[in-house]
Amino acid sequence: MKFIDSSTVLKSGIALMLVLLGSFDTKDSYRLYDRQGKHSNYRQLLDKAVKADVVLFGELHDNPICHWLQLELTRDLYDKKSGKVILGAEMFEADNQMILDEFLDGLIGEANFEKEAKLWNNYRTDYKPLVLFAKEKHIPFIASNIPRRYASMVYKGGFASLQNLSARAKSFIAPLPIAYDSTLEGYSNMLAMAIGHGGSNLPRAQAIKDATMAHFIYRNLEKRHTLIHLNGTYHSNNFEGIGWYLNQLDDRLKILSIASVEQSDVNVLVPENEGVADFILTIPSTMTKTH
Repeated sequence: MKFIDSSTVLKSGIALMLVLLGSFDTKDSYRLYDRQGKHSNYRQLLDKAVKADVVLFGELHDNPICHWLQLELTRDLYDKKSGKVILGAEMFEADNQMILDEFLDGLIGEANFEKEAKLWNNYRTDYKPLVLFAKEKHIPFIASNIPRRYASMVYKGGFASLQNLSARAKSFIAPLPIAYDSTLEGYSNMLAMAIGHGGSNLPRAQAIKDATMAHFIYRNLEKRHTLIHLNGTYHSNNFEGIGWYLNQLDDRLKILSIASVEQSDVNVLVPENEGVADFILTIPSTMTKTH
């Protein structure tokens, strides 16, 4: 008959108790859910991203978890795909592509780039690490967004106002006329919220951004590469916005969407956030902001 040392049992019990106590002593900085609202994890996200033509990473612009995970996902995809990745971002306007390329190619210095490009206020904390990674690894980085002056024209005068632009100016915009479905939830919700503040042109200004980003994403796709695109989560939530326009261009594309949401409790996905993307990144609403 085999006897078990009582001290061994005691040590095992203490160890188990510490593990259990430890599980109550941690706070999750984020949780991932799949489209069906089931718990997921980073490994599953990475495995899906490897197989995608396009990853639409919908972010909350001031959230550090979003920006950290964007960088980690880019690094891991770069390793997994032996460098076959491309970056793109809403935060860079199409007419700044040349200066972005000049910096990435080492033709101009960082000071000139940061002074002359139309960079967002949170560039240095939130997007600069990705730009520098692209520079180090020689990754193409696509300035995908419409120049803001042209989006402002649509806000004031609708799509028709763009027809007066020069051919050169139109090269920074999705080919006109663009398709537009005002019944899409994202646009109809904007219209409902915009009474007296831009009216029907507010969602049109959003749509010209979505169409232009989709245009430049599609134009820069390469075989066996994954293009990781950073955009505000509203631009790709509910498989609309950029994703809808990409599907108009080619419905065979493998598009993976990530939505970012804030919740008071990240351990249970609230019903309103279910199904908004292929993966839902939930972040505590108390998370520190970057700006």
